[in-house]
Amino acid sequence: MSGELLQVSGLSLSYGSLRAVDDVSFTVREGEVVSVIGPNGSGKTTTINLISGLLAPHAGRIVFAGREIQGHKAHRVAKAGIARTFQNGRVFGNLTVAANVEVALHATRRASRPLSTWSDTPVARWAPLFLEAVASLVGGPRRRREQEEVRRLVAEQLDRFPDRLPERAEHSAHTLSYANRRRTEIARALVPNPRLLLLDEPTAGMNPAETDEIMRKLLELKEAGQTMLLVEHKMDLVNAVSDRVVVLDGGKLLVDGAPEVVQADPRVIEAYLGRRRAPVTDD
Repeated sequence: MSGELLQVSGLSLSYGSLRAVDDVSFTVREGEVVSVIGPNGSGKTTTINLISGLLAPHAGRIVFAGREIQGHKAHRVAKAGIARTFQNGRVFGNLTVAANVEVALHATRRASRPLSTWSDTPVARWAPLFLEAVASLVGGPRRRREQEEVRRLVAEQLDRFPDRLPERAEHSAHTLSYANRRRTEIARALVPNPRLLLLDEPTAGMNPAETDEIMRKLLELKEAGQTMLLVEHKMDLVNAVSDRVVVLDGGKLLVDGAPEVVQADPRVIEAYLGRRRAPVTDD
């Protein structure tokens, strides 16, 4: 692992008198897998939403690859190299599985989206939209090459789940099982080759066999050097894939350390059980 890719400093967000995230600070190094755990309502998903741009913090800094991104819109954060999945799973039901994955490559297209860098400029926003419509009608060799590359990248990610997704590539996503929707979402997050992958409970609702499959995929990604920030409740998975574990409780950072150290920390035990573990005696 090399230097720090993500730095979160003094991150805070309040809803009225409720401090959902309260002065949270941690880092994620390049190639590292960091898991965020804590009781329900501890601020885990809110922290992911702040990093990914779905929410804007009231205080604090988020530095990614040396640039501040706090308060940036989600599409700008994605362009910077951060991709995510969602706690409840989100696919476009009326699109095919392949199209669901392809959506994540929209921002990377150049031949199909001329002047795409102007899309954030209010006065000039119409120009790239007009040229995109023209490009779709005219086509051309550059656009065909780009489409072929998109199809190759999508197929590559579907092949991560060889017994599940490739044969369903042209099926509508609404026909998929719950687990296959989660697999599709993971494939979509990976297709733009993000520098940082945010995973919000990727095995929620999965049975033990499905959870084991996802754990193996995460270990493969880790071996390949993928940097990941993972929110998860299943401690077997957390212990298997994590280099470090960040524990939140009541919106505050409680512990930050190696999985085996965190698991034995009395503050973590109290946060999960509501009381401290009684000392072991010979009586």
